[in-house]
Amino acid sequence: MIKQKNYKKTLLACYLGFVTQAISANFAPLLFLTFKASYGISLEKIALIPFVFYFTQLLVDFAATKFADKIGYRTCVVTSQVLSSLGLILMAILPEITPTPFVGILISVVFYAIGSGLIEVLVSPIVEACPFENKDGVMSLVHSFFCWGSMGVVLGSTAFFAVFGIENWKLLTFVWALVPLYNAFNFINCPIDRLVEDGESMHIKELLGVPVFWLMIILMICAGASEATMTQWTSAFTESALGVSKTVGDLAGPCMFAMFMGISRMLYGKMSKKLDLTKTMLLCAMLCVFCYLLASLSASSFLGLTGCALCGLAVGIMWPGTISISAQKCLRGGTAMFAFLALAGDLGAAVSPTMVGNFSEMAGGNLKVGLLTATVFPIVLTLGLIFLNKKVKLKTER
Repeated sequence: MIKQKNYKKTLLACYLGFVTQAISANFAPLLFLTFKASYGISLEKIALIPFVFYFTQLLVDFAATKFADKIGYRTCVVTSQVLSSLGLILMAILPEITPTPFVGILISVVFYAIGSGLIEVLVSPIVEACPFENKDGVMSLVHSFFCWGSMGVVLGSTAFFAVFGIENWKLLTFVWALVPLYNAFNFINCPIDRLVEDGESMHIKELLGVPVFWLMIILMICAGASEATMTQWTSAFTESALGVSKTVGDLAGPCMFAMFMGISRMLYGKMSKKLDLTKTMLLCAMLCVFCYLLASLSASSFLGLTGCALCGLAVGIMWPGTISISAQKCLRGGTAMFAFLALAGDLGAAVSPTMVGNFSEMAGGNLKVGLLTATVFPIVLTLGLIFLNKKVKLKTER
């Protein structure tokens, strides 16, 4: 029966699922300064947009530990696509009809954040349940489509703004909303298996009693923070702090960041059999620290942009790599394990960009100061991976 199922359809749906999540995560940040100019929203308030996005995802991640298995993967993942599309449509409509435009924006963010959170929780176990060889490589490759989606959002949006003007951003929002709407039909028709059979997965209390799982939680918090800070603020950072135009800033900042992150995940997907995952992640974590310091401390715009871009190469394998290690260490972790990992990543992604916005506002709108404070997350990530490598060595020697 397994051979008769076309799991390529499942992979296609999962690819587009991450593309949908990329649209949800990256489109609004391209409009941060537009929101500020059009609606008079301060940077401090704008910082609430990524916070609400990731905090909503965090709540969905937590709730999914309870309801995802009961409702079923297919129903939940199809719902994720519908809500993502609805949220994007509302972002173009609500700011004009609500008493306060900012409230309208936040309401729309909540809708597509719920969809994005469900994608985050469900796509990884759906892929893990498929009968593929070299699953850590496949997982990294699937996650790379978040990066290619991010690039597509930045390039497509930049081209649209150059031709039609940024004042027509609402029209583009409707265009991006078509992607999850189309992918809902893909998830309706593709084969989806369960990761762990009923009654065989760990109870939540049992899962939380595994010491190495808590280390994975810490790594996911820092991975989410390190990735989201650059994703959410690179456009505004390159434009205001480095003094380049919006077009150059978007192409050289978030677009290059996404490209290098995608390359990192794709390369590991192809070379995973030859590489030690934990050692590779440690080297990348040290590179991430260097990139953050280069972007925030360099007086050169070129070096600052280089730091932002290469950071994508550094953080690329952190999220899928941590998921793969967790799946290997906790074979019966089930959906709850993936949900808690997603929750941890979203916690870091909610806290760090908001922290950058607040510290930047305190420093008179200086985004370099805010970015410097966020360096604490890749530093902790590095220390956690050093501990993980030592722990693995000790187990090997025994």
